[in-house]
Amino acid sequence: MLKTQFRLPAGPYFLSHSVGRPLRSMEQHFHEHFFAPWQQGQSEPWQQWLGAVQDFTTALARLFNSEARLFCPQVNLSSALSKLVVAHPRLRKPKCKVLMSEQDFPSMGFALQKSLAQDSEIVFIPAAEDVSDIQVWQRYLQGDMDLVFISQVYSNSGRQAPVAEIVAAAKELGVLSLVDVAQGAGVIPLDLARVQPDFLIGSSVKWLCGGPGAAYLWLSDEQLPDCEPKDVGWFSHANPFEFDIHHFAYHDSALRFWGGTPSVAPYVIAAHSINWFNDFGIDKVRAHNLKLQGQLLEECALLAASPLDARQCSGTLILHAGDRQEQMMQELKQHNISVDARHLGARVSFHIYNDEQDVAQLVSALKRFI
Repeated sequence: MLKTQFRLPAGPYFLSHSVGRPLRSMEQHFHEHFFAPWQQGQSEPWQQWLGAVQDFTTALARLFNSEARLFCPQVNLSSALSKLVVAHPRLRKPKCKVLMSEQDFPSMGFALQKSLAQDSEIVFIPAAEDVSDIQVWQRYLQGDMDLVFISQVYSNSGRQAPVAEIVAAAKELGVLSLVDVAQGAGVIPLDLARVQPDFLIGSSVKWLCGGPGAAYLWLSDEQLPDCEPKDVGWFSHANPFEFDIHHFAYHDSALRFWGGTPSVAPYVIAAHSINWFNDFGIDKVRAHNLKLQGQLLEECALLAASPLDARQCSGTLILHAGDRQEQMMQELKQHNISVDARHLGARVSFHIYNDEQDVAQLVSALKRFI
């Protein structure tokens, strides 16, 4: 059973939108690829460590159907976004104009506000608008904009954006597009070769079960040559081991965004997990997720505060019990069922380590609130 391959708590765990559960095989992999080269090697372990980080970008390339050289490891999405804005000529120019939603994760707005030029403008799609509707995006997207920021999935509402359609609309207007896959990577497939945005940022901590600290930045072949990062270091260099302080040349890949001496441990962990999910198949994760959502909705559809259509819903259902919401949350806690809540309701996510029995326990706890 898939449950046995992950480390799970005692009760049903439905928090994969926050932190995915680790594989049981992770500890052995981490020992072999991080500790063993460090503890047992006859020389410094950087060769093995850098190989492990390369495994991370290779795993991402397979996950998103792209090339490893177009991915760069990052500490988190906020840092990746800030670096990108400062590096790209169109985004760092005066009076840059960006479109995003009020439903986006606040950290993304913070990063844009502080990295764009002071006279730039961020146009927000109001939070009340349906971001799963392409017509909403078409109303707000204008040809004088420089960038549209698209969350593949909106964490508080459980809505999935029509990413491919938004990117296509942006291209027609000559607007750059950036996709944030933090809430979708690992549960909703995204084929970069087909969708073709200009940029992508993401992390590994949620549905990919890869832990924190292993974020990534992807740039299209078309946009990469124009980017000149300012936050650089020796690993941004075309030849990191040249050691000539008077000469710097950008790496010809996305690694120009890497910076100084990199962390290693988060990428060792994440690469193992992403490769596991690549072998398993993200399409199977999504199919299982929708199956369990259907099981819950058969009994509890009246509590659903997020879209039910598979084209609009994400991996996360939002449940709300009206004025009994707080009682519902206490009931779930008493049954040792792990969920969390935002202003629209309780967030419930079904991963491959969840099964029909988990959902049945959830339904049993929810029935008196319907």
